[in-house]
This record gives sequence, C-alpha cells and structure tokens, in this order.
Amino acid sequence: MVVPLYNNSQIPNALPAENREKTEILPNGVEFTTETSIPTITVFLPINPNGKALIICPGGGYWGTAGDHEGRKVAAALNNQGITAFVLKYRVPDERTCVDPSLAPLQDAQQAIRWVRQNAEKWHVNPHKIGILGFSAGGHLAATAATHFNVKADPNNTDTTAARPDFVVLVYPVISFDAAIGHRGSIEKLLGKNPSQAQRDFFSCEKHVSKDTPPSFLVHAQDDDLVLVENSTAFERACTQAGVPVSLNLYEKGGHGFGMDNPTTDKPWMDALFAWLKQW
Repeated sequence: MVVPLYNNSQIPNALPAENREKTEILPNGVEFTTETSIPTITVFLPINPNGKALIICPGGGYWGTAGDHEGRKVAAALNNQGITAFVLKYRVPDERTCVDPSLAPLQDAQQAIRWVRQNAEKWHVNPHKIGILGFSAGGHLAATAATHFNVKADPNNTDTTAARPDFVVLVYPVISFDAAIGHRGSIEKLLGKNPSQAQRDFFSCEKHVSKDTPPSFLVHAQDDDLVLVENSTAFERACTQAGVPVSLNLYEKGGHGFGMDNPTTDKPWMDALFAWLKQW
C-alpha cells in the first residue's frame, strides 16, 4: 500500500515543478529511483504483528533511492519477524523542487515518524516502539532523524506528535560530514559544492549524540572504500560517551551496498538485529 507522505498540495519547502521521477535498473542490477519530489510511504504489514515498526530509508547518495534491495526486500524480512515495515521514498535535494534542498529529506523523515505514530493503532503498532532504519545516505538520514528530532525541520508544521524514533538501525551509514571521513558525494548533493563549516557540523551526526539519542544498532564492513567504517565507529564512540545503548557489528569484508546479505560471511546481520530488537 503506497500512501502520499503529505497532501501533495502541502508538501513543505516545495517549489512548483514538474514531477521528473524515474526508476531504472542500473548495470549492476540495482533498482534505482531518482529525482523524487513527491515523497511516499509504502506500508508492509506482517501476518502476526508484534507491535514493533521500522521506517526504512534506502540509500543512494542523496541522488536517489535503491528501493528494492534496501527497501522492499528488507520490509519483507522484517514482516517475517512480526515487525511492521514502512519504506520511505524521501525527496532528493534539488534546487529545482525545494526552497532549501538540505532540509527536504529530514522533513520527510520526521513526517514519516509522526505519521506512523499517529496511525499506530490502525497498523497494530505500539507508538513507543517505532524505529528508523537507513542504508548509506539513507543511514545518514536515519541518524539525522535520531539526533535532530528536536530540530523543527519544517518550521511551519504545528503537529506536536513526537518525531523521535525509539531505536535506530544504521547500515554502512554516512554519519559524518567531516572532510576527513565524510562521503563527498552525499555531502555535495545535500549541501552543494562549498558548504560552510556550520552546515558540515549540523549534519555531522556524531556531533549531536546526546543522552536522549535512541538505542542504536550499526553494521559496517571494514573494507568499505565508499563510506569509510570510521563513520560508524565515530557514532558508536559518541553513543558510548553519552551513555546511549549501542551495538556495532563489523564485518571484515563486504564492501558497500550489500543490503541484507553480505556475501562474504554466513552470519547475517539481520539475525543479530532481531536478537537486539528484543530489548526494545
């Protein structure tokens, strides 16, 4: 079930623009959707819901979203464990469609959390057991939602529903916008080619972890040469210093973008996730 995240006439921070969204299969077989300007949320309901929910943010360098192997397939696996899943197709930063492109993804993530919480009874979800899961740049979005939930990304929104996720799952995530370890493509797409230090600091999630950051589960391969593992270790270190429960799950190999299944190991990270989620 695909649902508009907003009434299309009330998308915040939006400019009048043609809907240019398109989906294609890349040479590596990955389904990739680009130029999203009308965000949606797709509902995946388990047969026997256990009350927990995860909002999934596929990755794509803030250029687009890999909605199959980092979206629908993940939702199906969550459903098999009784977890209600919601795949968020968030807006990509684009000056043609957004007044402030840097805030559009966070506005969508916060709206998704509020929307699931508002509709919790309808989907048989406990409103206090709603998490967010993100891959790569979608992991940056999830981490931003987990550390900036008190930031009113849409200043005109009067909804008082809490936007804080109850737990966060970050898979090979972009975390830092520090030049030394940040993913240049994600930084440039979100903030442009010459971001200020203040912008870099705002979107460096490791700098905004506090005691109120939700419990965090991270997955990363140490040989990831696209998004360096230091992103995850920096976030783990910040969580530990703030007293936030955190589980960092490192693979020796696997590179970047493997989704649910790292082919270099027989230890699926989702098994570890399901065990970890029993605490929350």
